[in-house]
Amino acid sequence: MSLITALRRLIFGAPIATSRAHHERLPKLFGLPVFASDNISSVAYATEEILLMLSIAGAAALGYVTWIALAIVVLVLVVITSYTRTIYAYPQGGGDYRVTSDNLGSKVGRITGAALLIDYTLTVAVSVSAGVLAIVSAFPNLQPYTVHMALAAVAAIAMMNLRGMRESGLVFALPTYAFVGLMLALIVAGLMRAGTHPEPVPVPVEAMKQATAPLTLWLILRAFAAGCAALTGIEAIADSVPAFRKPAAYNASRTLWMLGAILVVIFLGMSWMARHYGVVAMDVDQPGYRTVVAQLAATMFGEGGMFYVIQISTMLILVLAANTAFADFPRLCSFIAGDSFLPRQLSNLGDRLVFQNGIILLAVASGALIFVFGADVHRLIPLYALGVFTAFTLGQAGMVVRQVRLKARWWGPVISFIGMVATGTVWVVILTTKFMIGAWIIVVGLMVLLAVFWGIRRHYRYLTRALTPVLGEKPGPVDTTVLLLVPRIHRGILTAIAYARTLSKDIRAVYVNINPDSVEEVKREWDQFAGDIPLVVLEAPYRSLVDPILEYIDEAVGERENHMLTVILPQAVPKHWWQGLLHNNAALPLKLALASRKNVVVTNVRYFLE
Repeated sequence: MSLITALRRLIFGAPIATSRAHHERLPKLFGLPVFASDNISSVAYATEEILLMLSIAGAAALGYVTWIALAIVVLVLVVITSYTRTIYAYPQGGGDYRVTSDNLGSKVGRITGAALLIDYTLTVAVSVSAGVLAIVSAFPNLQPYTVHMALAAVAAIAMMNLRGMRESGLVFALPTYAFVGLMLALIVAGLMRAGTHPEPVPVPVEAMKQATAPLTLWLILRAFAAGCAALTGIEAIADSVPAFRKPAAYNASRTLWMLGAILVVIFLGMSWMARHYGVVAMDVDQPGYRTVVAQLAATMFGEGGMFYVIQISTMLILVLAANTAFADFPRLCSFIAGDSFLPRQLSNLGDRLVFQNGIILLAVASGALIFVFGADVHRLIPLYALGVFTAFTLGQAGMVVRQVRLKARWWGPVISFIGMVATGTVWVVILTTKFMIGAWIIVVGLMVLLAVFWGIRRHYRYLTRALTPVLGEKPGPVDTTVLLLVPRIHRGILTAIAYARTLSKDIRAVYVNINPDSVEEVKREWDQFAGDIPLVVLEAPYRSLVDPILEYIDEAVGERENHMLTVILPQAVPKHWWQGLLHNNAALPLKLALASRKNVVVTNVRYFLE
């Protein structure tokens, strides 16, 4: 086993046989943390975003937080009901991308796919940044290292996912269920205290910012749009139905309803507590910054052990919430790549049965967002949710068309239509309220991604035309010249000579004269072992192998019709991997230079040392 192979197995685990793919599927117990942690974790910042927006109008406006949360909960239930229909209609996965592509056409499908790819990237950036800020709330001295911690967290999650889906489910299950339990405990504590103090606590004057705008319907809509971040991630389960154990559709739909119940209870409970106990949202740069969850934990349990347990649990669920995107982004890329709109490498399964190229791509893209926006959730949130609501709306429109075409029972298309209208209305609200504060970036990014889709598909179509043979077409005879590169005479050269003789009678040996003192010795040895093959000595004034050989190929061989040039590079392979570090791999630049030349084949002839 080579060193590289040993390191790969140590870091990522041993390869998993394709025949065992069904054993890697997830039960509901692990499916929830893998595909729903993003949505569950959103309760840690969705209420805060509503409060932050309402605070513009002063303390009196904060009373609307519970009503806005209730409206969002109604929307959650509508969307979950709609996606249950999608799961049973498309148990092979693909979610909104497949629904829209099949029922509304390829163009609409591409818009949906691009919107989801952007949203998944933002999911990682927002979730990880929010998780790091939860730790900063408990340990303010870490604030200067926010970006560094966020980037490290993205790398760690990517590494876990590269090890395989089942292992990531085991890792993420405990933090997810611990967070749910702690949030429920926090809500119960709040309700019990409210039983003895039923009157809401007034907002502390010193904690409230100066009102800068009146309370209007427009401001309430902006707060509603900010709180709709709580819906992101709902579509993830519908996208990844094949990842569940059989019956996959049944298990996926039950997991979706489990998610809905958890989200509704915690989101409503946190929003009510924030209003009842006079909690306000703070700016990230504000001294002594604390999230809304941190303020509620301190109010309920003081700043003892329970406070720190809740903050650490919140950090873990928020950071691990990025796993929803890491589970779905690569899978969605594989569907889009299968339709030739993304590089086909993204549809390749790695030896751990995961789409490793998509995982790496997501880690790089989300890390770049975190770096550019300084891991600031409030700067990233305006970019958030527009993409996913685009997918929500188009996906439900596709389901309406599909069910009407298949003459499904009347209530099926009605449910999907209600979902389409509801999410479409929210999409308009999000676009109009967030456009000037950052959502325009998403619109531009969507257009760029669609242009990339078009360019890649255009290239694959050209490739298909160029490589498709004409009926009856037969290749003509090919004349071959063999160029044998001779560093010095050894047993590997003799093996290469024997191989060259099987290819062609036109064999030319080439020696690049880097060391003038050894030329005569090389000529003498060559005459002894292969005197019938002419040896060409090329001068190398700049001690470069590449330039003299390329010049010789152009002058002596050139590019002739029906002519191939085979360049043979002899290579001695040592017995142990570490011995290879002592060998000079001078031929590598030549291989790279010849790779793009027409009618040139580069062959390594290896001689294994005993």
